[in-house]
Amino acid sequence: MGRYDEHDVEHYDRPRRRTRPRTKDRPSHDDAVEGLVVTVDRGRFTLLIDERTVMAMKARPLGRKGVVVGDRVRVVGDVSGADGSLARIVEVLERTSTLRRTADDDDPVERVIVANVTQLVIVTALADPEPRPRWIDRALVAAYDGGMAPLLCLTKADLEDPETLLSTYRSLGVPWEVTRRDADRTIIGLDALHDRLRGETSVLIGHSGVGKSTLVNALVPDARRETGHVNAVTGQGRHTSTSALMLPLTDGDGWIIDTPGIRSFGLAHVQPEHLIEAFPDLDEMTEDCPRGCTHGEDEPECGLDEAVANGEADPERVASFRRLLAARSVTDY
Repeated sequence: MGRYDEHDVEHYDRPRRRTRPRTKDRPSHDDAVEGLVVTVDRGRFTLLIDERTVMAMKARPLGRKGVVVGDRVRVVGDVSGADGSLARIVEVLERTSTLRRTADDDDPVERVIVANVTQLVIVTALADPEPRPRWIDRALVAAYDGGMAPLLCLTKADLEDPETLLSTYRSLGVPWEVTRRDADRTIIGLDALHDRLRGETSVLIGHSGVGKSTLVNALVPDARRETGHVNAVTGQGRHTSTSALMLPLTDGDGWIIDTPGIRSFGLAHVQPEHLIEAFPDLDEMTEDCPRGCTHGEDEPECGLDEAVANGEADPERVASFRRLLAARSVTDY
């Protein structure tokens, strides 16, 4: 009988790998301590743990789960903060809010920029570069969708009257602060802005050149964030902040996060029903809307139209809400 007989099952079976069987048991990490992610740089994370600065990397079991500035994490390993030490992030704690965007409006992949923020500060110059209301609208949508309170910060009021832009957002009830430079380049309005930030975790976003890093340096003198200028030809600023950075306010009562200049703000992930929930007075007027109603301007039998016709809703506020709703699909910003 030949060696490879039909009864010789051993030679027909696929060779078995001589490896140790995997276990579903995972370490409990009972000795893990909590930390706060303050910046991310090429896969390395800078954390604050009991006022110590600790470098860490992400543990392999976390897989593709992202870790961003503002995250509260659990850490094991060397958390002494000594030079050359490296800890491991083994868990990302539940987030209370997220600032998210997609690369564009037909990109299904969401990108979380920062986490656990209470206030989104939309920094916009009144001139040099010119304000972009559509971009502001999209930032407001991101704030409402992500569970953050918006704050509009208008800079360079010494170059242009802020009233024209402010009138666009009054009906939405968006709070604002205005800053300007005096003759000796001192920022006027900084104290009022500081009061708005006190007790909050705020993330500052804005196009390059609007003065965002200048504000950060004034609010936190030790920040030393690089500042740039606006190109006279393109009207755009040069990116000076290359990574998000979380900093404590000088009085220790609050945090601010400076971000790189954001030129695109895709909102493919935002659903209309989530947006209107940020406006409780309008939301209650849509209870009898047809199923699938987006509450847009062209929707038939929308409860918002009936509320305006009956004098129950402010027409300007409804129009402003619908402008934000339309901003989800406007790519020219």
